[in-house]
Amino acid sequence: MSSLRRMAGACGLSLLVVATAQAEDWKLAKDEDGIKVYLSEVPGSRYKAYRGITTIKSDMPTLRGLQEDVSGSCAWIHECREQKLLKHEGAESWTYTRFNTPWPVTPRDSVLHVTTKEDADGSVIRILEGVADYLPPEKGFVRVAKVEGLWKLTPKGAGQVEVVYQVQTEPGGSVPSWLANSFVVDAPYNTLEALRKRAEKR
Repeated sequence: MSSLRRMAGACGLSLLVVATAQAEDWKLAKDEDGIKVYLSEVPGSRYKAYRGITTIKSDMPTLRGLQEDVSGSCAWIHECREQKLLKHEGAESWTYTRFNTPWPVTPRDSVLHVTTKEDADGSVIRILEGVADYLPPEKGFVRVAKVEGLWKLTPKGAGQVEVVYQVQTEPGGSVPSWLANSFVVDAPYNTLEALRKRAEKR
């Protein structure tokens, strides 16, 4: 079992390097109500990577509980319509998500492989890797072609946790530039704002 955990940790670290190396020149796009959103160009992609950062007055068990409630977390993830757990195995899980999109854009869905790693300082990193072919295509949805990202939760003492949410996607199909430009700011901001509201109520 310990060897499996070590393998999962190594896998998570390699994915983290990939996810962060492709987007390096971060520029502040929004700074409001304690939430900062940064964007970065990604070589070879039409879509920018996003990184949201905030500090939440809560504790690690509360935030981990909110994140590990796969179906319930859809309530605070931006434009999430439905989410379910497909498989859970040790530090790894596979999830399926359906997203709302404005007309006339076809709704998207995605399948994620999530690897959780705990560091000695108490921080938790959840590596997000899209696995588009894990499930057959669903009628009425366009499968998100690529996802690379992470959640990082770092305890800061005095009942506070720094939360970083970073993602780069290839949404598949045709997406208008106005929607793509709006999404990369709204997704991290609205997700972190909603997560914070729920965590701080508990």
